[in-house]
Amino acid sequence: MPSPYAPIHPVQEITNKPNRDLQRADLLKVIEARGIRRITFHYTGLDGKLKELKFPVLSRQQADRVLARGERVDGSSLFSGMVGAGQSDLYVIPQYRSAFINPLDEESLNLVCRFVTPGGELAPFAPDNILRRALSLLENEEGLRLTGLGELEFFLLGHPEHALYPAPKQRAYHATGPFVKHGEVLDEMIDAINRATSSVKYGHAEVGFIETLRSESVEIDGCQAEQMEIELLPQPLDDLADNLVIARWLIRRIAYEHGLVATFAPKLQESAAGNGMHVHLELLRGNKGVMRDAGGGLSTEARKLIAGLCANAAGLTAFGNTVSSSYLRLVPDHEAPTRVCWSDMNRSSMIRVPLGWPEGMEHARMINGSQESESDLPASQTVELRTPDGSAQLPLLLAGMAMAVRSGFRDPGSLQLAQDLYVTGDIHADRELLKRLPRLPENCAASAAELERQRAVYEDEGIFPPAVIEWCLESLRSQNDDGLHPWLAGLDSDERLEEVRRLLHKDLHRN
Repeated sequence: MPSPYAPIHPVQEITNKPNRDLQRADLLKVIEARGIRRITFHYTGLDGKLKELKFPVLSRQQADRVLARGERVDGSSLFSGMVGAGQSDLYVIPQYRSAFINPLDEESLNLVCRFVTPGGELAPFAPDNILRRALSLLENEEGLRLTGLGELEFFLLGHPEHALYPAPKQRAYHATGPFVKHGEVLDEMIDAINRATSSVKYGHAEVGFIETLRSESVEIDGCQAEQMEIELLPQPLDDLADNLVIARWLIRRIAYEHGLVATFAPKLQESAAGNGMHVHLELLRGNKGVMRDAGGGLSTEARKLIAGLCANAAGLTAFGNTVSSSYLRLVPDHEAPTRVCWSDMNRSSMIRVPLGWPEGMEHARMINGSQESESDLPASQTVELRTPDGSAQLPLLLAGMAMAVRSGFRDPGSLQLAQDLYVTGDIHADRELLKRLPRLPENCAASAAELERQRAVYEDEGIFPPAVIEWCLESLRSQNDDGLHPWLAGLDSDERLEEVRRLLHKDLHRN
């Protein structure tokens, strides 16, 4: 592994430029300065996993041609059902601002690519291009930019060498070693993701811990499971989608090198915490946040954002909760939402408005004394959608969220809806409140039905092609889980345990 004292982002150090200003000549300079032997293209297919295509560097002229022209790929394999074998070629064109030296292979310069059709247009069915169009539509119509941060929760599974310092069960949140056994592995993951993306906010041990996991899967049977989280910094949503996919790839790679399994599966055991993929959103006008009004309360724009997410919450599960085990996570009493509602600092609600920072707010003076200089820090306030999990198809989820937010600005009833769905306290302790709050889908079949009902929101202005919506519907229906919870409830205890384990572990590496 690279030294922890190596430069955070070597490309920036060599070029003395922020990534957004990189040109092809800068990348050729990096290739020469670092003795790069490979150029690696990355892109995300419909399955949500990072792909790669490797080019040996043969000469400066050849490297320049690869960076300038991209390459052909088989679209019928990457987008099965949308691109026919008879006309399957697509271009993958590198996005220079995504360039990074692979932290696990320092002889490789890696870039994220965009899919381009033979006619020279951004491929309309590619999830990353759908996201870009959705963000542009919102900005053009409302003058607002949508940024966000993402929380990657995952389990590390392996066979411990000894039983010293057992971890606290379901109380491992922010725990340290020796109670947490894989803190050094988490350090490596944070360092690698930061060297690739410059966007890690923090990492920590999460709530979940399973002493011994029982499974029909030989890959994980008998393993101990520790839950971790890595959160990325706020950034434009198209960058966030790329960086989350890169982060998942690096997490799996590093886990594998340590003889561990990393999984983002929604749930591993009913009694243990699940893996969420919470997304925080913030609206900006220009470079200034607009989530708080002059009095410090939530702004009209923020309430319309919340209303849009609430109005389309059921359909959004089609992009963010894509397997049957997703709906074994979305159950009461596990800090996972079951009803459509929002609240301040309330982890039982679907949307949480977390603590923010008013403009100029700095607690350091209170702790460190008046000699500490005043700050001109900008205001910061996000809104957290807690529904998605580790099965999320990330670019489509973020694109769907952008279109849902847009609908909140176009619906004249948005502010009233936001008012009606605001809650306080533990919603599961108030039966009357639960009766009036809309339910989230309880299985993939119900999620597909909601997406079908709300598909016009996503297909408006041609942002989501109908073929992509049909692909999502077919994928959800293929889970064949209509009536999931009543069916499980009707089994005897041994049968139920066996079926639950099968459902929880069949999609360990979904995305």
